[in-house]
Amino acid sequence: MPRPNMLFIMDDQHRHDYLGSAGAYFLQTPNLDRLAARGVRFTQCTVNAPLCAPSRIGLASGLQPGRLGCLNNSGSLPTHTTTYYQRLRDAGYRVGCVGKLDLRKSDGYNGRYGDRPCAYGWGFTHPEECEGKMHAGSSATPIGPYTHYLEQKGQLQTFHSDYERRKADWITDCADSPLATEDFEDSYIGRRAAEWIEQAPDDFPWHYFVSFVGPHDPFDPPAEYGDRYRDTAMPSAIADDLEGKPEWVRKRARDYAPETIAETRRQYCAATELIDAQIGQILDALERRGQLDDTYIIFSSDHGEMLGDHGLYTKSAAYEASLRVPLIIAGPGIRGGRSSDALCELIDLNATICDLAGLPPQEGIDARSLKPVLDGTADTHREDAVAALDNFRCLRTATHKYIHNHNDRHELYDLAADPDELHNIAAEQPELATDLAHRLRRRLT
Repeated sequence: MPRPNMLFIMDDQHRHDYLGSAGAYFLQTPNLDRLAARGVRFTQCTVNAPLCAPSRIGLASGLQPGRLGCLNNSGSLPTHTTTYYQRLRDAGYRVGCVGKLDLRKSDGYNGRYGDRPCAYGWGFTHPEECEGKMHAGSSATPIGPYTHYLEQKGQLQTFHSDYERRKADWITDCADSPLATEDFEDSYIGRRAAEWIEQAPDDFPWHYFVSFVGPHDPFDPPAEYGDRYRDTAMPSAIADDLEGKPEWVRKRARDYAPETIAETRRQYCAATELIDAQIGQILDALERRGQLDDTYIIFSSDHGEMLGDHGLYTKSAAYEASLRVPLIIAGPGIRGGRSSDALCELIDLNATICDLAGLPPQEGIDARSLKPVLDGTADTHREDAVAALDNFRCLRTATHKYIHNHNDRHELYDLAADPDELHNIAAEQPELATDLAHRLRRRLT
C-alpha cells in the first residue's frame, strides 16, 4: 500500500475555544468546521510550552522542550536532534514547508526564498521559511520571502511604517492592516501552499507543513475581514480579582475597559477567519488533485491567547486560554464528525504523524501516538499533560491543574468545579498539591 500524504496546518496563537465547531457562535470558521466534520476534534490538547519557539521545537523533536534547554523564545533546535521531518524524509517523503518555522530564532531570516541551510538539516526537502509576523514588520529591508514579495509590490515601507506605529501598544492598537487582503502575510502563505500542493509530483509521498503567522498580535486583519466583525458582540473576558495568583501574574495583568477587550477580540476573530479562508483554498487544491480523501490532515496551533482573561494578553501563561489549542485530525480510515476529550500534548503529533506514515516508534522521545484514539480502539490517551517555561511548570489532569511558580506561590485549581481558574485551592488541599507536584517532577526529569 502506498504511503499516505501528510498535511499539517498550524497557525500561531489560536486558543482552543475560537472555532465554530467548538461552539464559538460569534466566529465564522466554515473550512475548519468542514475539516472537523471529516475527522476527530480533540478538546483537551495542551501545548508543552505556551510560547512560539519552545512549543515548535518540542513538536519537531517529540521531546519536552526543557530537555533541549528551550524554555524561552531565544531557544533553538539543536542541529543533532532527530526531527519527525527527518524521519519522514529518510522514509522517502518529500518534506516541504511554507510559513513560520521558528526553530532557530537566533539565525533570523534571510534569502529571497527562505531556504536557509538549517531547514535542510532539520529534514526539509522543499523549505520556504517566511518571516514571523513581528520579524517581518520590524524590518525596513527584505529579510525573507514575504518581505521580498512586499518590496516587489511596493508595499514594504507601508507595512513597516504601520508596525513601527503600533509598537506603543501591540494589544490595543488593533487597527486594520493598510495592506490589501491579497498582500497580507497569511494570504501569501495560503497561496504558496495551494500552489505547492497543485504542483507536487506524484512519484513520492509528501508531508507539507503550512504555518500561518496569525492570529498572533498585533491584531491587524485586512479591512475586508475586520469589517465583518465591527458590530459583533464578543464574549466577556474572565474577570479575576487575582487573589491567590502569583506576583508575576498580578504585575503582568492589565485593566482594560470592556469595549477595548471586545475590540481586540473582534480583530482576533477577523484574523482567524482570514486564515480559515486560506485553509479552504488549500483543501480545495487537495480536492482538485484528487488527494483529499487520501491525505491525513492535521490542524493545530503552537499556543493559545489570553485575550484579557485574568487581565492577561498574548501567551506564556499556565491558564487554559494560553495552554490549550485546537486540534483536528482527518484522513483515511478516520471516522469523521467525532470529538474526543482524551488528554493529549502537542508533541504527540510527532509520534502520531510517523505512526500514520507507517514508521516504527522512535525510542527515547516523550511523544505518544494518538492513532489508537483516531481508529477508535482507545478512548483515553494520557493521565496528565505537562507544560513548562522559565518561570513555571504545570501539570494538568482531567480534573485538576497544579502550577509550580518559581520563587512565587504555587497554584491548584479544580477544573471541574472552577473551569475559569479563579480559586487557588493549594492551601486548602495540600496533600493533592503535593501529589501533583511529585507527578510533575517525574514527568519533567
